[in-house]
Amino acid sequence: MKAENHDVLIVGAGVIGLSITRALHKRGVKRIAVFDAGVCGKEASWAAAGMLGPQAEADETGAFFDLCCESRDLYPALAAELLDETGVDIELDRAGTLFLAFSDEDVQILSGRYEWQRAAGLAVENLESAQVRRAEPFVSPDVRGGLYFPNDWQVDNRKLCLTLRRYCEINEIRIYENTSVDGLISDDGRVTGIQSTGSSLSAGQVVVAAGAWTTKILFGEKQLPLKVEPVRGQMIALNTAKRLFERVIYGSSGYIVPRLNGQILAGSTTEMVGFQRDTTDTAASSLFNMACRIAPSLVNLEIADHWAGLRPRSPDGLPVIGRIEGIDGLYLATAHYRNGILLAPSTARIAAADIVEGGNSVYSAIFGPDRFRLRAVRTGN
Repeated sequence: MKAENHDVLIVGAGVIGLSITRALHKRGVKRIAVFDAGVCGKEASWAAAGMLGPQAEADETGAFFDLCCESRDLYPALAAELLDETGVDIELDRAGTLFLAFSDEDVQILSGRYEWQRAAGLAVENLESAQVRRAEPFVSPDVRGGLYFPNDWQVDNRKLCLTLRRYCEINEIRIYENTSVDGLISDDGRVTGIQSTGSSLSAGQVVVAAGAWTTKILFGEKQLPLKVEPVRGQMIALNTAKRLFERVIYGSSGYIVPRLNGQILAGSTTEMVGFQRDTTDTAASSLFNMACRIAPSLVNLEIADHWAGLRPRSPDGLPVIGRIEGIDGLYLATAHYRNGILLAPSTARIAAADIVEGGNSVYSAIFGPDRFRLRAVRTGN
């Protein structure tokens, strides 16, 4: 690899980094290169379930909820554009999402969620037990009721990653796989490039979208009190001869996601184990039992696949999107935690606009990395 100047270098070839790459290219940025320490799209983005369910998971409105809903609503156009650009269908499934109640506590929680979302003018339906069973005949007869979110969808996250990679290939955007970025190169308060596997590359802008590895890359930037930590999430897959469920289905302790090919995903764990990617029998058993509580008919199936991913979490659990004050040439798009697939379209749109236009969007002002510096100053840490 020879040293050469680029307009933008992107560190991280997951769904966030690849989405930003595409958005920049479509806005006329041509000299882009993408780097990943592993295989393109095969970390947290590959391990996800592809749910686009901001309403199903939210207990209140606010800037983060608004960002999630706006990003979800970008998916129909994105799916159509990617199909036209690459010939690949990312299988956006708009059948909706159910969140089921099996206890008095569940009923109370969902009742509160229904009330505030209806008051906010959002699409949500309150279903009785019989209505749930008619909609999804294989769910447990113990179901007490549920909420239906017609605008919460799912996408095949692995096909999304492959499609974004295909976009880069078609447009001759180079992706350097198995190439570690050891650090950033800076000069007088400006990031001017990256140091990678013995080579230095320069660029007008560097975007760090490295997920759980963000802190390792930014370690030299002592001005930034930001720690992005890995959170392991394990999932299992069950295979069925035909599709049993039409919708994504949540329970209080997990969810099942039906794919078009009959496969059912069940997830997910939340484990603070550092960078350990291994799977455990305990997690597989727990996820299988959770799925069977939602749908007892699954009990006779065998676990066909079991995997784990490292989701990147910031100290406040919210994404980090924006610039660091006083450090030019650097843009962060990381720490999307459990919402990387959901937030990829909006993050790409925000980052591309900020980088090309040289400004700061409203969302990047809210979710920018400087919020941690300000908090550290207030607390004296």
